[in-house]
Amino acid sequence: MKQSFIKQKGSSRLTLFFAGWGMGEGLLAPLPEGTDDVMLCFDYRNLQFDPAPLAAYASIRVVAWSMGVWVAGRVLPSLALPWEHALAFNGTPWPVDDLRGIPESIFKGTLDNLSEQTLSKFRRRMCGSAPALKDFLQHAPDRSWETLRDELAVLYEAITRTGPATDWHWDKAFIGTEDHIFPSANQLRAWENLTTQTVHAAHYDADCIQQLAEGKETLWINH
Repeated sequence: MKQSFIKQKGSSRLTLFFAGWGMGEGLLAPLPEGTDDVMLCFDYRNLQFDPAPLAAYASIRVVAWSMGVWVAGRVLPSLALPWEHALAFNGTPWPVDDLRGIPESIFKGTLDNLSEQTLSKFRRRMCGSAPALKDFLQHAPDRSWETLRDELAVLYEAITRTGPATDWHWDKAFIGTEDHIFPSANQLRAWENLTTQTVHAAHYDADCIQQLAEGKETLWINH
């Protein structure tokens, strides 16, 4: 995977953000002054994670969105680092699952039929509205649909081979009531033993993603 510091100003605390499938460095808007350092993880065409850049931090918050929830749960449990809190948004440890994730027929159909046209349809469904889609496309990754297909194929193979990523501890899950990628009912089943908060949001919600990256205290408390 790619690991990129979106902000690196010598803070003692890091927000480690695992993006969803098909994303790039432009996912986040510029971060305001006073924000902790932020590292974005994306492009999961390989699932190798380098923990070396994290060694300097006194505490690390983890945020994961969409497929990033499974990726974080797969690569982080073996690392002895100063974890603080971990929040999930619109994703589950069972990303290919009829009851707790994306139904397998839909996931496999997306992979088998991916093209420029079907990618556009997926993004419309992901964003939930024309204004949200327009916003997303303004900073969509400069990546071909072929590279996104390759990434999705790697994820599908790894998920079916290794299974759910349930060894990582999440503190709270935010569930979008308008999510048509990870259905909200499936997310509620997946997180039945965890504190959850429903938000009026589609699968992609720029405001929620940005607030999580910025470590807004109202989102981090009450977990």
